[in-house]
Amino acid sequence: MLHFYTTVALLGLVIVVASLLSGALERSGLPLVAAFLGLGALLGPAGLGVADFDLGSPTLQVLAILGLTLVLFSDAVTVDTKEVRTRFALVWRMLGPGTLLPAILIGIAARVLLHLSVPAAAILGAALASTDPVLLRTVLRSRELPESARVALRLESGMNDVVLLPIVVLSMLLVRPEGAPAPREVARTVVGLFLLGPVLGGLIGWLGITVLVHVRERFGVRRDYESLYALGLAFSAFAAAEAVDGSGFLAAFAAGLVVSAQDVELCDCFLEYGEATAEMLLLLTFVAFGTSLIWTGFLVADGPTLLFALIALVARTVVLYPMLGAAGVRGRDRRLTAFFGPRGLSSLLLVLLPVFAGIPGADALFRVTCLVALLSLVVHGGLIGLFLRGNAPPRERVRLTRPAHRELPTAPPEATPAPRDDASARITVDEVQELRRRGEPVIIVDARAERSYAQDDRRAVGAVRLPPDDPVRTATALRLSQHATLVVYCA
Repeated sequence: MLHFYTTVALLGLVIVVASLLSGALERSGLPLVAAFLGLGALLGPAGLGVADFDLGSPTLQVLAILGLTLVLFSDAVTVDTKEVRTRFALVWRMLGPGTLLPAILIGIAARVLLHLSVPAAAILGAALASTDPVLLRTVLRSRELPESARVALRLESGMNDVVLLPIVVLSMLLVRPEGAPAPREVARTVVGLFLLGPVLGGLIGWLGITVLVHVRERFGVRRDYESLYALGLAFSAFAAAEAVDGSGFLAAFAAGLVVSAQDVELCDCFLEYGEATAEMLLLLTFVAFGTSLIWTGFLVADGPTLLFALIALVARTVVLYPMLGAAGVRGRDRRLTAFFGPRGLSSLLLVLLPVFAGIPGADALFRVTCLVALLSLVVHGGLIGLFLRGNAPPRERVRLTRPAHRELPTAPPEATPAPRDDASARITVDEVQELRRRGEPVIIVDARAERSYAQDDRRAVGAVRLPPDDPVRTATALRLSQHATLVVYCA
């Protein structure tokens, strides 16, 4: 029970701290991950001694599995299939040779420098070729990031795990002490990976969205429950695939991809709640790692291992930089795409799979991955921080333009409509026109989420754009009238 209470307390602490620090850390450019590793160290044996997790911890295993499931699902849901078709050449380079060649180079370095077996080197190469979506999310939200770099990094961080996961799973079959697996076992694993998991996940994604659309049109679905629905689809796809010896991770990704491909209008809460929940689980996992586990990477920091870590950090850049040039990506876009490749939680989660499976020597692979992840946090996290600080607008600078409109005289108090009793406080177009006819100041506010705003080129005439992330500061910067009626459009 004490362990249960500690886990619940950590969960609450992570949610509270992440919420309070999110804005400040995003503006400062400091990696959010570093703050939570520090929080883990503070709570761990070297600090207050109130929490500790080892590789055999059931809590760590649950956090890792749920976090990776939600990351794969939410990243797949946000994939713009039209964008993939438009930029297919770039996508193919990033997810094909841009993912596999670094994995091969890292695997060869692990074989030569660390004297690992071929399957163990393949596991390490695949795990360390994965880019971390948590570190990249801050920079992907930056409006200063060029669009081609944003697309490439988002697709890579969201989809390269699907390319690398089969390498890890199949290599685990070959690294076991009892020898080579039977052909029937290999066939069953291959079918589960590439057939059962994706097919079941895709079926659940299609069925889930079809049912949601019909129920929503006939009876209506509350927005808060629609956001929870996303988690239900991800976990259902994972469980269904695992129940038949398929890959739950690939099933979750396939479910998200089918949802995205159906091109059904979903509320932003469906997409954003899944992302936010996944991020909370991943940050909690970083706290768990930070108590003691991730620091074990320093225990293996000898000459050959440090040289291997350097190769693991630069392999992606060495492969991608000339490849992007051949694809026609030039200048700043090319540099940002090639250099922003952090290794972090995705790598740790992939290398934990053989640890959880009890593969001999997997703990040594985990420690090497911890060392690379810590070095990547310093190198890539520093680059991301410099980019964000270097491109952050001054606080007094207004990036949004205010449409020209004249301030209308305020109507007499008796002419002002009475406050509405309903919680939604909806207003009709006729009511807006009536307010304007009476001479009252009315400001139309476009407060749609960034994804909806970017994907829809329709704009209300004369509307003021207030992003929902920080509406008060933006409204203050625009000097909107405090006496006007704000008519907010958010869907």
